[in-house]
Amino acid sequence: MTPPLPAGAATAVPDTGASSGTGAAPGVHRVVRADHGALLVVPDERLDAPPLRAVLDRDGLAALVGGGPGDGADDGADHGPEHAADGSEAPARLVPAVGDRVVLVERGGVLAVGGLLPRRTALVRDGADRSSREQVLAAGVDVVLVVEHLDPDPAPGRVERLLTLAWRSGARPVVVLTKADLVPDPDGMAADVARVAVGVDLHVVSAATGTGLGPVRALLGPGTTVVLVGPSGAGKSTLVNALAGAEVMTTGERRADGRGRHTTTHRRLVPLPGGAALVDTPGIRGVGLVADEASLDRAFADVADLAGACRFRDCAHAGEPGCAVAAAVADGELDPRRLESWRRLAREAAHQARRADAAAAAAEKARLKARTVAYHRAVRGGGGVQRP
Repeated sequence: MTPPLPAGAATAVPDTGASSGTGAAPGVHRVVRADHGALLVVPDERLDAPPLRAVLDRDGLAALVGGGPGDGADDGADHGPEHAADGSEAPARLVPAVGDRVVLVERGGVLAVGGLLPRRTALVRDGADRSSREQVLAAGVDVVLVVEHLDPDPAPGRVERLLTLAWRSGARPVVVLTKADLVPDPDGMAADVARVAVGVDLHVVSAATGTGLGPVRALLGPGTTVVLVGPSGAGKSTLVNALAGAEVMTTGERRADGRGRHTTTHRRLVPLPGGAALVDTPGIRGVGLVADEASLDRAFADVADLAGACRFRDCAHAGEPGCAVAAAVADGELDPRRLESWRRLAREAAHQARRADAAAAAAEKARLKARTVAYHRAVRGGGGVQRP
């Protein structure tokens, strides 16, 4: 159910470039495309409607509405200031992402984003820069399709990484292996990938021939939002077109070395017949991990189960007596590559968490400093301000 709309929210007619003013009608809107200065949005109940253009504040952020000051802190958002000019608490300000639900207001005849509703799910990656900021790839999604090609050969490490992100999002992960028509033994290759996709449904498809698309279409129920993630050349845009029954995304030819070309250059929400929606994302060459222990345990459920059987609770699986993980590797039950992948992702997730904690501590220090400065200004001015 869509959260209740705050007072003052409004929608408007599509932006045509003319100064004919805006109409007003209350409602929640869904972000189709997000840029720094503005969003393209459609009514949440009419995803196939013509998009509206709604401007953002200068900082490119939107205030979280429908919750308290701390809401949204764990949704993978890029937070702005969390204190007002007088040092008091203020709603968190977040970077809107494709799939977000927003409320609109009219400011001087221009349609603007009035607020961002709390996210129930968010697919998040570590920022591309060296900061601790996280990037929301898509919000409000129900299913994450991890799309991997069968030609060239699939990369199990990439599947493990994307599944970890998917589990952390709160949505349901599903693996889709594409280009089944280009390989002689797609089922055998799928069996290999299934060994690293523990507890996850896996579908082998060919968008070119239509093979295997039925179970994927079954995921697209009314009101369902699905996001596709995977490398360039995995056939995500082709898969979107096959599921939509029309060419709604541009596709490209593969390079001579068999690798894919970038055909999707931005994230976009695509409405489908029947009331579902797809979010296509640009191909990911490398994706920084944002994860926690729970998402790693789900993505590596086999390793987690073995670790739970070790003699010592703090076993590092590095030669300790009674180590069930080491025994499984020695017996051939656990692939050493998968164990190393688990260790690598765990180290990366811990590193990112430390960076995020340091950034949060710095933000809290700045917030307290602002409140203290506001207090002393009020005291000097004779105002009655409660001590911070």
